[in-house]
Amino acid sequence: MNRTRSLAAFERAQGLMPGGVNSPARAFGAVGGGPVFIDRAAGAYLYDVDGNGYIDYIGSWGPMILGHCHQEVVAALEQAIGRGTSFGAPTEAESELAERIVEAVASIEKVRLVNSGTEATMSAIRLARGYTGRDVIVKFAGNYHGHVDSLLVAAGSSAATLGTPNSPGVTAGASRDTLVLEYNEPAELDEAFATHGNRIAAVILEPVVGNMGVVTPTKEFVAAVNRLTKLHGALLICDEVMTGFRVAFGGAQSLFGYEPDLTTLGKIVGGGLPVGAYGGRAEIMNQVLPAGKVFQAGTLSGNPLATAAGCATLRLLKEQPPYERLEQLSARLADGLQRAAAKAGVPHALARVGSMMTLFFHAGPIGGWRQASQCDTQRFARYFHGLLDRGVYMPCSQFESLFVSAAHTEADVDATIEAAEAALAGSV
Repeated sequence: MNRTRSLAAFERAQGLMPGGVNSPARAFGAVGGGPVFIDRAAGAYLYDVDGNGYIDYIGSWGPMILGHCHQEVVAALEQAIGRGTSFGAPTEAESELAERIVEAVASIEKVRLVNSGTEATMSAIRLARGYTGRDVIVKFAGNYHGHVDSLLVAAGSSAATLGTPNSPGVTAGASRDTLVLEYNEPAELDEAFATHGNRIAAVILEPVVGNMGVVTPTKEFVAAVNRLTKLHGALLICDEVMTGFRVAFGGAQSLFGYEPDLTTLGKIVGGGLPVGAYGGRAEIMNQVLPAGKVFQAGTLSGNPLATAAGCATLRLLKEQPPYERLEQLSARLADGLQRAAAKAGVPHALARVGSMMTLFFHAGPIGGWRQASQCDTQRFARYFHGLLDRGVYMPCSQFESLFVSAAHTEADVDATIEAAEAALAGSV
């Protein structure tokens, strides 16, 4: 494929922005080469500035569950923009979006809209600390909760040892109250609570991990998380920024039996526009200013464009649920990718929950970061570029989930499998 204009665009961007991008996930640092610059999108397809078309399995990293430029979402945005883009004052659309979230997610009684997933998790953690009067937060290796200082932390020497910063600019003070444990290891969580139980404000996790590739929780892990947080008076925060409305209308918590006190949302809630949300039990949420004393604010929170797109998307997901079709398409794609890898003799494991999945270049299942970190990332890079050159746009990292949308067709899936067969043959 000719990508002359993309290369020129990247050269220009590098002189203007750090690394030439406004978010590291857009760079091709994990796979090499320069990123493709997108001009437009429609349905299940992206089109770059050189006119190349790609079957899109990123979907803006998850929110485009209905596909790009869905006509009803676009219509809602057109109506909203004609009335004004930001007021800094309440609107009824904010209440409508909140009602739709509360109706869909059983654990949420009240909700606060914010502008991003990072803002949602940052606010939920502050609320958990304010509500419990405790300081320590437990997170899990390989789970990403946005670029919050206290969560950009490397693991200590054992489960009971507090973490250290793993990004310049994050102080030791910001990370000293964070414990990093291994996902799907109930014994580590037991140890952490045995050592720090009366200091732990909250456990935050991805109920289905999407940021070390797709990793599903074991029943034992879910049971331990629910039991230990309740026993020790800590809050459980389910970070469903990626999984909320994606794997099920009620989120991953509705599939796996988590019992969260707080839930963070994003991505799909904004229908592709910048938005996030956090919510939970009313008694906890009522601690947020102005009802309570925990401070959180944002001029653009619940802005008219994001709420319009979010309301339209959630309405469509309820009235015309795509989940059965997404399951069928995703199963077809998963089976095809596994067959292609087996045919090429490539050691692999595939994990999928609904329309999220990852093909791991690793022999054996992935239960946590210990296994994920052993994947063959060089082979993945060859696979990625092999697909890209054949018109398939996959996430540019082994440690990300791909997303199937309601706009994909069986023909798109079959073309992807065919491209994967060729790319995997060339990755050996």
